[in-house]
Amino acid sequence: MLDLTYTAPKPRVIAGAKADWELVIGMEIHAQVASNAKLFSGASTAFGAEPNANVSFVDAAMPGMLPVINEFCVEQAVRTGLGLKARINLMSAFDRKNYFYPDLPQGYQISQLYHPIVGEGEVIVEMAPGVARRVRIERIHLEQDAGKSIHDMDPAMSFVDFNRTGVALMEIVSRPDLRGPEEAAAYVAKLRQILRYLGTCDGNMQNGNLRADVNVSVCPPGAYERYQETQDFGHLGTRCEIKNMNSMRFIQQAIEYEARRQIAILEDGGKVDQETRLYDPDKGETRSMRSKEEAHDYRYFPCPDLLPLEIEQGWVDDIAASMPELPDAKKARFMADFGLTDYDANVLTTELDAAAFFESVAAGRDGKQAANWVINELFGRLNKEGLTIAETPVSAAQLGGMLDLLAGGEITSKMAKELFEILWTEGGDPAEVAAARGMKAVTDTAEIEKALDGLIAANPAQVEKARVNAKLAGWFTGQVLKATGGKADPAVVNRMVAQKLGL
Repeated sequence: MLDLTYTAPKPRVIAGAKADWELVIGMEIHAQVASNAKLFSGASTAFGAEPNANVSFVDAAMPGMLPVINEFCVEQAVRTGLGLKARINLMSAFDRKNYFYPDLPQGYQISQLYHPIVGEGEVIVEMAPGVARRVRIERIHLEQDAGKSIHDMDPAMSFVDFNRTGVALMEIVSRPDLRGPEEAAAYVAKLRQILRYLGTCDGNMQNGNLRADVNVSVCPPGAYERYQETQDFGHLGTRCEIKNMNSMRFIQQAIEYEARRQIAILEDGGKVDQETRLYDPDKGETRSMRSKEEAHDYRYFPCPDLLPLEIEQGWVDDIAASMPELPDAKKARFMADFGLTDYDANVLTTELDAAAFFESVAAGRDGKQAANWVINELFGRLNKEGLTIAETPVSAAQLGGMLDLLAGGEITSKMAKELFEILWTEGGDPAEVAAARGMKAVTDTAEIEKALDGLIAANPAQVEKARVNAKLAGWFTGQVLKATGGKADPAVVNRMVAQKLGL
């Protein structure tokens, strides 16, 4: 495992007009379960369908239609809990959360309040190389998503699309352990990474498949420590919830603005109202949406249409046995097996498909060299072209074949860069392309020695300078490479220059 030093959350101190304030953040992440069918019906969850195309009688709340639990969605929730080192509750139950909204056809949401399927867990967030925060997970519960109201199609009317209605969500609720905007964004990124590795949520924030409700409050210095001792939330100040955040950058901006808004109210002698707010990225500010409801406002009661959900420990054990390698374990293995730095291993394991690509390239080869080419050349070019690893024109087999030529001394580093460019634009087998283009390193040391001896004889003054200052010996290396058309191996030339000049 990774060698990490866990540190207590450090407060983000915000200098106010009259005093300093500390920031406290808790998050509720809504992650759409990766499932082809909805939580209580067989309707499709495909994104981008025509409005109201993926709606069953159950989703539309037609009279007499009863929900039937989707076992796969339950399995995905259990898998997520195991991935977050959380307690799996063998008995859970569904409740009705009652509220009216046009895109909620039932007039209630089937959720879990009193008996969630997953209990306490944790997410380890690395804030700097070797330094991490432990963010506690309070619970994970399953619930239905609502539909979508559309307000920009007609100046006088709103429309409703029920395609998302009934889609399975996992609500992942954290403790108020986050102390700054950067930590909050890092937490969401790490959670998203874990979910994608597990395959339980695709993490697509643009489509709304992963979105965050961010609870923000400010308190005087030292109040958080008193909360830790007493578990009394009263020490943390009144919190406001910023709803439906789907961008890491916007999450940070919204937290910054909201913290300063609350501080200004408190320092003017006012009182922060507990409410739900929305973030307007165009104006860079939050605005009031509605007063914040408490659980009793929703009149929760056990869902009469669903029996308590009971699962067997053996089934949980089977899911645990099929768990994939998670990001932290993969990163630790890459560092141990391939000798990678913390930074390189972190870059290569951020996305699962990128990690798989690297591992294919590095198999049986120099891991550090493979990492350098994947990160610097391949990822750099992909970023420049706006492509994903799945869209790369250069396959892992092609890049690996090119590295074999380089390691065998058949091509030089300069040739490798030229060959990479050809593979990117034209494709082909690396060995065949190199042969057809005359890319072959000069390995005949006699030829190199002949060129070097001629340079030394013709440039006695340069020889004396190089013997006084070894850095000037690079002039001879450059001239030899020029004389051989760049086909000589620079490492071989450097060694011969040093020998000839007695350096």
